[in-house]
Amino acid sequence: MKQHTITYLKNYRPYPFTLSTVDLRFELDPTQTRVRTRITMQRNAYGQDNNSALELTGESLELVSVQIDMRPLTKDEYSYDGNLLRIPEVPDQFTLEVETLINPQANTALEGLYLSSGNYCTQCEAEGFRRITCYPDRPDVPAVFTTIIIGPKDSCPVLLANGNRTAKGKLLDGRHFATWHDPFPKPSYLFALVAGDLTCIEDHFTTMSGRDITLHIYVEHRNKEKCGHAM
Repeated sequence: MKQHTITYLKNYRPYPFTLSTVDLRFELDPTQTRVRTRITMQRNAYGQDNNSALELTGESLELVSVQIDMRPLTKDEYSYDGNLLRIPEVPDQFTLEVETLINPQANTALEGLYLSSGNYCTQCEAEGFRRITCYPDRPDVPAVFTTIIIGPKDSCPVLLANGNRTAKGKLLDGRHFATWHDPFPKPSYLFALVAGDLTCIEDHFTTMSGRDITLHIYVEHRNKEKCGHAM
């Protein structure tokens, strides 16, 4: 069982980098989900150390590759011990790209991305996002997230993530995709992804300004008649 460490306020230090945008791309697979993460970041102007190395947390995943500004890093330029990805030298402003492989089917910790009753689900609060990709998985590091989900259309007809769906479509290999954009900066523990064979109930709500808002609640087929009260 994982032993959680206590974090004391007296030991708090601001993260030495600020994040602007995070672009995630998931290629769903029960045992080998591929996650590509692209992060734009810069040094924190209010940081205490302008020469800090970049440190990202990543657990229970396979690190495939690391790039900075589209240049692949050699293994001499970073270290990864199974918990912490450390890059000693980075520019003041740059784009980081990390590719990881994760196994949702074997994820019995139910943190990060896992399979439940054939559906892909995430649990990122409080520190589950680090099981998806290498990231500053702490509540004081917000960013704007855009998420592309690619999955088999037969077993995962529904692809959901944070924000607003901005695109969807079919691929030639029997898969399909959906793109979600959340315009409001959020920390990683608020990230959510759900994909699977789900149904939904629909209703409408009219705001005080007269806008008609469509509401969807997604649920497993057998529970569709049980969620009307949630509207």
